[in-house]
Amino acid sequence: MLQKETLIYQGRVIQLNLESVRLPNQRVAELEIIHHPGGAAIVALNTQQQICLLYQYRHAAGGWLWELPAGKIDNREPHLQTAQRELQEEAGCRAAHWQYLGEYFSSPGVFTEAVHLYLASDLDQVANQPEEHEVFQVEWRSYEEALAMAFRGEIKDGKTLVGLFLAQQYIHSQCRGNRS
Repeated sequence: MLQKETLIYQGRVIQLNLESVRLPNQRVAELEIIHHPGGAAIVALNTQQQICLLYQYRHAAGGWLWELPAGKIDNREPHLQTAQRELQEEAGCRAAHWQYLGEYFSSPGVFTEAVHLYLASDLDQVANQPEEHEVFQVEWRSYEEALAMAFRGEIKDGKTLVGLFLAQQYIHSQCRGNRS
């Protein structure tokens, strides 16, 4: 239970607070908490059973990362709307079918960000519209190849690893359905 809250920093995306909280064991702890509006990430599956990966430059990570299309929730929009917007902006796709895969907390000890994960299929190509601060290239890889990249340590982004894991049962059932 929150006892006291002191604003340390307010930025465009995050807010940093020093929060005094009563824990379930009745002790009081002083915690530095970064508040974030959350986001959505998409495992986009095309008719060739390939998924969309972005090879994206991330300054905070020190270089290039493989990631799913994703982005932050803007103006408290529903997370499905965030996913639909980001799929179009980054991958240049719209999807007719959306399957909610679950929620992922990126660093729950200090960060309130929850990332909502979706599987998008029955895709149509549209013009992509990356934001000016985004530098990436779009790649389509088989699901098996993306998993192999993860196991080789080439995919290091948490939301992408969780998204690949959570999409597994749906992708395998779709692949089996296409072979019958």
